[in-house]
Amino acid sequence: MTTADTQALLADLSARLGLDRVVVDQAQLITYEVDGSFDRGHPDGVVFPRSVDEVVQVVRCAAEYRLPLIARGSGTGLAGGAVPELGGLVVQLGLMNHVQELDLLGRSAVVEAGVVNLIFDNQVRRHGLFFPPDPSSQRTATIGGNIGTNAGGPHCFKYGVTSNYVTGVEVVLSDGRIIHTGGRALDIPAYDLTALFVGSEGTLGIITRAELRVLRDPPAVRTMLAAFDSVEHAGEAVSAIIARGLVPATMEMMDSSIVRIVEEYAHPGLPLDAGAVLIIEVDGYPESVGPQIAEIKATLRECNVREMRVAQSAAERDRIWFARKSAAGAMARLAPAYYLVDGTVPRSKLAQTLATVNQIIEGDGFRTGHVFHAGDGNLHPLILIDDPSDRALIARILETGRKILAACVAVGGSITGEHGVGIEKRAFMSLMYGPAELSLMWDVKDIFDPTGIMNPGKVLPPREEVVASSTNGQPTDSASVIRPASTVATSAAALHVAAPESPEEAAEMLRAFIDAGKHVRIQGGGTKSALQPPADALLSTECLSGIRVLAPEDLYVTIGAGMRLEDLQAVLQKHRMWAPLASPWTAATIGGIVATNANAPLRMRYGGIRDMLLAVTVALPDGRVVRIGRPVVKNVAGYDLHKVHVGAHGTLGLLCDVTLKLAPLPRARATLIALPRRVAHALEIGATLAQQCLIASAVLALEIADGGSWLSSLPITLDRRPTTLLVYTAEGLAEDVNAELAAVRAVLRNADIPVVQIDAPSGNDLWGAFMNAVHPDDLLVRIGVAAKDIRTFMQRAGFGGHESYLTDLAAGQVYVRAPAPHPDDAARILERLRAAARTLNGYAIALAAPARARLDRWGYTPDALDRMQEMRRRWGAGGLLNPGAFIV
Repeated sequence: MTTADTQALLADLSARLGLDRVVVDQAQLITYEVDGSFDRGHPDGVVFPRSVDEVVQVVRCAAEYRLPLIARGSGTGLAGGAVPELGGLVVQLGLMNHVQELDLLGRSAVVEAGVVNLIFDNQVRRHGLFFPPDPSSQRTATIGGNIGTNAGGPHCFKYGVTSNYVTGVEVVLSDGRIIHTGGRALDIPAYDLTALFVGSEGTLGIITRAELRVLRDPPAVRTMLAAFDSVEHAGEAVSAIIARGLVPATMEMMDSSIVRIVEEYAHPGLPLDAGAVLIIEVDGYPESVGPQIAEIKATLRECNVREMRVAQSAAERDRIWFARKSAAGAMARLAPAYYLVDGTVPRSKLAQTLATVNQIIEGDGFRTGHVFHAGDGNLHPLILIDDPSDRALIARILETGRKILAACVAVGGSITGEHGVGIEKRAFMSLMYGPAELSLMWDVKDIFDPTGIMNPGKVLPPREEVVASSTNGQPTDSASVIRPASTVATSAAALHVAAPESPEEAAEMLRAFIDAGKHVRIQGGGTKSALQPPADALLSTECLSGIRVLAPEDLYVTIGAGMRLEDLQAVLQKHRMWAPLASPWTAATIGGIVATNANAPLRMRYGGIRDMLLAVTVALPDGRVVRIGRPVVKNVAGYDLHKVHVGAHGTLGLLCDVTLKLAPLPRARATLIALPRRVAHALEIGATLAQQCLIASAVLALEIADGGSWLSSLPITLDRRPTTLLVYTAEGLAEDVNAELAAVRAVLRNADIPVVQIDAPSGNDLWGAFMNAVHPDDLLVRIGVAAKDIRTFMQRAGFGGHESYLTDLAAGQVYVRAPAPHPDDAARILERLRAAARTLNGYAIALAAPARARLDRWGYTPDALDRMQEMRRRWGAGGLLNPGAFIV
């Protein structure tokens, strides 16, 4: 592109947007040459759109000339993600700063990309809610920037990172097309493209708007400071707290160097002779925070704690946090600049890794101090820079950073936990991923940005450096790799049945079948295969089973995808842990649950399957084996490809190994069963109860039209038909459970609704029983709408007296069971439900149906179906892998 072309483009944009919203002055452009990193570029211009339509205009103009586009929020990024390295247009989104909708009932919001994180958090806190992602730059960082880097913060240990709170995004692609991914209707039948855009650093498109979920703000918080002789002792204390089944809101650590530097700078009263200091914060109901602190103090005494201080007032709490937040300012007194490294390791490797990091830094002749998120293993060495203008010195420091990140990767960690890759770490991506994984990421880049104008050069190493092999070896004759599966029926003589025992063997089998032109069906426990058409070959995961790695101290487990959930939970229970997943069927496998995105109501307490998934090993149809993700909570190295397999129904590859986040077993669980007279009343009161949720794992309304024999375990008499039930389950610490259920009982008492409290079954057990009661000729439909629209949907759907349904009020999902309808009636029922859902931007899918019913199981067209199809074409051998299993 010539200078004249650039000038013409900028003049055109000035005419469209106004001279005040297009910056071309060279002095003003200096501001946009940098972000918070050491990298520098020079933009050709800066534009300030006010709406998505104006972003579209900018993109289309730039696309015509192949001019790079760099989305920018507040410029607080630390990896060079917003630096115009190759010139081009900086798209400054700060004027798109409106909270367009705040849904208090459904605990969701629609916000533009330029909304500042802290402003949004303060706004929702006025309504008793909060937005958990809280990066250090929270006062100025925008939501769009948080999404671009999947930002974290101190509260990530308990509450997760940005991706756990983004349910949908609006994106402008490189051709000016607007797409919407995900939404407030959860589990939309599509590949999880939202997961791809979160953490993509603007390389796939410009995010203009996001749909977010928020949580109830805990009513009580307690903060304490604990001092230890060494980082090792402090690290042991972190592990001991987790082993007790406690999950503090934050656990932050400072080493002795930072302690001394901060004390000399801000005088917050830190113990100067301490080897390490932990800041621990707990939250919950007032009844629980005191006992939590008491138990933590008792645990710390067993871990050689030297000193403990518990804040007795808001002022004392602020003083403790002031010490932590003064680290950056304190370092500035010692040198003109510092380099903040961002790596993540499994938390049990913290002390070991820190010792290695110190050896590296001292060996290279630099001074440092450490602050880090001990709860989630996110290390942040601050390396002092005496002369920021000395490029040779900066090069040496960056090389030291590479050594540090290599040490993190060596113990199973990531090269970046929350800052992103940007320019700084793109050369380090090969530390984590091989050519096969990097080539998949380049596929994603090509699919969504074929012209390469979206933040070019960021995140991925140059394509020419990614020498990807298309196979893992020479093609193998199918007869030599097909291993019979002992438990799979082979009545059809033409059906080839295989059961691989390793990812490599699975990849070879897949390639052999695909090369022979055979349609391949993947099967786990067979619990979700009833509506799938036949295939030429069956690939069973029964031999891909067992536990590969169990790390309760690091809260993760890696298992073979063919392992049954029931068997996994039995093993974990011995360690007082569990994977927060549920299934109605005892034969359900981990791989099947992940592949179908089969979420239970407990997602409201622990997050959905996509939030539990940390890493996967996948066998691709072309014979490659890829390992994506890491067994750490915070990892933003490249695109979140592992989450794309959640709900992909095996159409992109065979899940072989799965790494899941674990949680301590709840110490207490109790359920309230209420008997409102009418379903309308149940929905109304249920919506009120949903506002009470802090530790609830189910808030359900049921209408039972079949007599309810499957509810025989309940201590109630179903003396009318249909019967309406309202179910509320809370689980966690006993003090929290008692406090929450007392508040719920008060609401029900005021509504004059009789209620009984039970220990079992839970709301999730009842959900499972409802699903498991389906007979072979029944119709079972799952409907998804925004939680706020549940009552409207129920009114519009017009239910008949012969249909039973279960409403998950927190997730906005309704499960409808019609007993043995005529095939034509089944189609009409499904279309009636689907029509009502569509009016609310929702969907309705058939989970089970009579054998002779001719149904469109999905009835939904994703916004970016063509991009999904291209992804499947590249990775899933077109339509040969799991044909007819999904919408693509």
